Amino acid sequence: MTDSRLRKLCRAAVVGALYAAVTLLAAPISFGAIQCRVSEALCILPWLFPETAQGLFCGCILANLIGGYGPLDVVFGSLTTLAAGLLTARIPRRVPAALPPVILNGLIVGAVIARSTAKDAFFAAFPIIGLEVAAGEAVALFALGLPLSLLLERIPYFQKRMRKNDALPGGKNR
Repeated sequence: MTDSRLRKLCRAAVVGALYAAVTLLAAPISFGAIQCRVSEALCILPWLFPETAQGLFCGCILANLIGGYGPLDVVFGSLTTLAAGLLTARIPRRVPAALPPVILNGLIVGAVIARSTAKDAFFAAFPIIGLEVAAGEAVALFALGLPLSLLLERIPYFQKRMRKNDALPGGKNR
């Protein structure tokens, strides 16, 4: 394994562990129909470091195994995080890069929670729960994730390791 691949693997592992730890430390607000997973702020990281999408996926699996809504949440909630991370890594601009986690979690995790908590009233509960999940996700990404990405771009250590395929305003690469 090359040094570069090992660094990327380690970066993904650290992000996954951080995601799981923050989710579980903030468990009272991380799980529920009304939730704001502070750890979801990390879902902006694939925009800067595409390899972190897999780390977020693993961290989400672990968090959902310990505190989620059961097997549906472990499978579909975690796959949603992976899909959102992979989409985020492909979006060329910062603000739209925060949208895949908000939209996908609102739709898919909202459906999982509605199915788990309001089985007989799924169709009535889903729009409300989906919007609540999306709102919590939007808070995490827009209030915490975007500022985090701005901060990381200013730290020389991270500047050297970010993907370089898009230009930043002012001619700098990101």
